[in-house]
Amino acid sequence: MSLADFPAAVLARIFERYPGNLRLRLWNGTQLEFGDRPAALTVALRDVQAFRDMVLWRDPVRLAHNFFIGRIDVEGSIYDALRMKDFLARLSLSLRERAWILAGALLARAPGAAPAAHAEATPGHRLEAPRKARANSATSIGFHYDLSNAFYRLWLDPAMVYSCAYFASEAQTLEAAQELKLDIVCRKLRLAPGERVLDVGCGWGSFVIHAARNFGVRAHGITLSREQYDFARARIAELGLEGRASVELRDYRDLEGEACYDKIASIGMFEHVGLGNLPRYFAAAHRLLAPGGLFLNHGITSREPDWQPTVSTRFINRYVFPDGELDSVSNVQRAMEAADFEILDVEALRPHYALTLRHWVERLEANRESAVREVGETTYRVWRLYMAACALQFEQGETGVYQILLARAGESTRGRDIAGFQCRRTHLS
Repeated sequence: MSLADFPAAVLARIFERYPGNLRLRLWNGTQLEFGDRPAALTVALRDVQAFRDMVLWRDPVRLAHNFFIGRIDVEGSIYDALRMKDFLARLSLSLRERAWILAGALLARAPGAAPAAHAEATPGHRLEAPRKARANSATSIGFHYDLSNAFYRLWLDPAMVYSCAYFASEAQTLEAAQELKLDIVCRKLRLAPGERVLDVGCGWGSFVIHAARNFGVRAHGITLSREQYDFARARIAELGLEGRASVELRDYRDLEGEACYDKIASIGMFEHVGLGNLPRYFAAAHRLLAPGGLFLNHGITSREPDWQPTVSTRFINRYVFPDGELDSVSNVQRAMEAADFEILDVEALRPHYALTLRHWVERLEANRESAVREVGETTYRVWRLYMAACALQFEQGETGVYQILLARAGESTRGRDIAGFQCRRTHLS
C-alpha cells in the first residue's frame, strides 16, 4: 500500500461499522461512503492534520476546533455531524489495529489544502475564552454577550429573550413561546402594580420591559454586558417606560441595601455564577428580598454534580462560557436552603429548552450570510455547533433547566394568599 493510500484505508477501518449514512471527503479528492443509502452528511477533511486529529486523538474538542478554523467542513445536518462524537468515543480497537492506525496517520503525506480564510478569530473577538477571569466578571460576560447585538437579533425573537422559551405545543412559534415564558415568570412571582422588582442578569431587558408594561411594576435590571445595557436602555426609552423600567451596569455582588425589592427574578444568569459563588449569590438575593417577597431562579443544571471535567465542560469553558459552571438540581436546592430560603415550587423545562435551541439553530443557519458579515465565519461556526450540541444534550437528559420559586424561610403564612404558588401551566404535548 502506498503512503498516499493510507488515509483512506485507515478511515475505512474506523468507520466501517458507522451506524448511519456518511460521506468522508479527503483533501486529495478521495471520497469514502458508509451506510446503505446515499449520504446526506458529508464531512470534509481539508488537510493531513485534520485527518491525524480525527484518527489519533478522536477528541471532540480538538475536532470542533478544526471545524471552527476551517480544517474540517460539514455539509448537511450539524446534528448528524455531532452524533459522530458518540461513535468515535465508543469505538473499540485492538492493539494491533491501533498500531497500524498510528503508523498510517504518522506516515500519511500529502500537499493538503491551505486552512480556510476564516482560520483566525473574528477581529475584536477571541476564538478561545480568557483563562480564568473572575467568575461572572465583565471580562467573562463580555466574551459571551458582547459579540454584536445585530448578531443576536438574527436568531432571537424580537424581544431578545435569550433563555428557555415555554411552548404550549411544538407547533407554537418562538415569539409566542417566549412571551408565554415571560408571562409565566410574572405570574409565578405574583407581580402586583407598584411592586419593586429586580432582574439579576437582565440581558437585553425583555423581562424588565414585559413586567413593567403588563403588570405595572417598577422593574430594575442589572447586567455586566455593555452591549446589552445599551440595547435595553434604548428599548426602554423607545417604549416610553422611563420611570417604570431601568437597567444599570452592575455586578449582583455590588448591590447594596436590605429588603429593597418585593420580587426578584434571575432568568438564565445562574449559569455564570460559579459553584464557589452560590452561597454569596443566594445570600445576596435573600438580603435584597423584602419580607413576604418571592424570588424565582431560572437556571440550567447538569445531570452530573459539581461540574466535573468532561468533553462538554472543556468545550463550553474554552469557547463559549468562560468560568461557567453547572451543578445538579439537588445540589442547587441544598444551596438555596442553606441560604435560608424556603422552596415553594420547582418546574422542569428541559424539553422546552431543547425545542428553543432548535429554533435558534434553524434561524441562525437561515441567516448564515448576515451572521458571517456581522461576526465572521469562525464565530458563526462556534455558535452553530454550540447551540446544536446543547439541543442534543437537553433532548438526551444530560442537561436540565428549572424554574425554582423561593421565599425567605420561617416567615408566617398568615395573611398570605394560599390559592397556590403554581400558576396554571401549559405543557408540551
